[in-house]
Amino acid sequence: MSMTTRDRRGLLRAAGAAALTLPLGAMAPRAARVADPFADPSVICRPASAAAGGGYAAPGPRRNLKLSFNANSICTVGALVAVQRGFFERNNLNVELVNFGGSTDQLLEAIATGKSDAGIGMALRWLKPLEQGFDVRISTAIHGGCMRLFALRGGGIESVADLRGKTLGVTDMGAPDKNFFAIVAAKLGLDPERDITYRAFPADLLGEALKRGDVQAITLGDPMAWILRERDDLHEVANNLSGEYAHRACCILGLRGSLLREDRAAARAVTGALLETQDWVHANPDEAAEIFLTNARGTSAAQLAAMLRSHTHGEHPHNHELRDQLAAYIEELKLVRVIRPNTNPQRLADRIYADVLGNPA
Repeated sequence: MSMTTRDRRGLLRAAGAAALTLPLGAMAPRAARVADPFADPSVICRPASAAAGGGYAAPGPRRNLKLSFNANSICTVGALVAVQRGFFERNNLNVELVNFGGSTDQLLEAIATGKSDAGIGMALRWLKPLEQGFDVRISTAIHGGCMRLFALRGGGIESVADLRGKTLGVTDMGAPDKNFFAIVAAKLGLDPERDITYRAFPADLLGEALKRGDVQAITLGDPMAWILRERDDLHEVANNLSGEYAHRACCILGLRGSLLREDRAAARAVTGALLETQDWVHANPDEAAEIFLTNARGTSAAQLAAMLRSHTHGEHPHNHELRDQLAAYIEELKLVRVIRPNTNPQRLADRIYADVLGNPA
């Protein structure tokens, strides 16, 4: 149920100056070359061909590509880093970043129809529209660990199971974090549709809704999740690296199907460049945070670096492991009635995944 006009006005008054505002526009990134982005010996577990950067360069003329991303989401820090630290250039790409703020369907349609060549998004938001047939293929995971569930300290909610009979504040009814914690609740024996009530609020007002008692728990993603936890001293009940999900990716890269058919080398190059970038982010969170800081007002580089360290930017499966993770998510989304009950998870995962770094899918 969405909040009423009276609810919103009350929350806006309560939030006052404490409400945090993130910029709506994209930062205009500037390209910069570095001699050796992997000079730090702590960079490990990356493909051998990528050790010096540029290991996925497309042969021939430099490709011009458009990559859509959410400039205000810390999950997409790799896109900014790849431009500013020269990862795209070294892989023979000229990449224009497009800050996309529309719906998931609009983003996937933009990729499928060639308005953009690739995009970064959340698996748990993309899988339903991909089930419906968008000509977009997932080529790699980006990282895991950016969705969080909070409650007030001493409020009686210590686990996802404690959400039974409670109201959960969310940013929207199709949010990936809402889907994720609904899945966890279902696995614990709750009926997410009957045992939990959902109310939607703007992200920067979720903390106020929790303090006012309009909801008993809230869920959202970083960077706002981290900011609210620190600002309001919230209790982090769980996140999407808890338990069996410790090594599950949440953010993914999607490519337009026609790019794969017409220029697979370019598809490989943009995928590989982002994997190289993620390894750099993992090894250099402080520098990555400085690059992203312009896009996250109301926080600090130290906070952003702490967020990046809490994510799994060094883990980004792109082979059968990712295909299996997608199939697992598809099966789990059936539990919460997002994916059709007769959908075969493995067949759908096979259809929407493209192994551009190994054997053709």
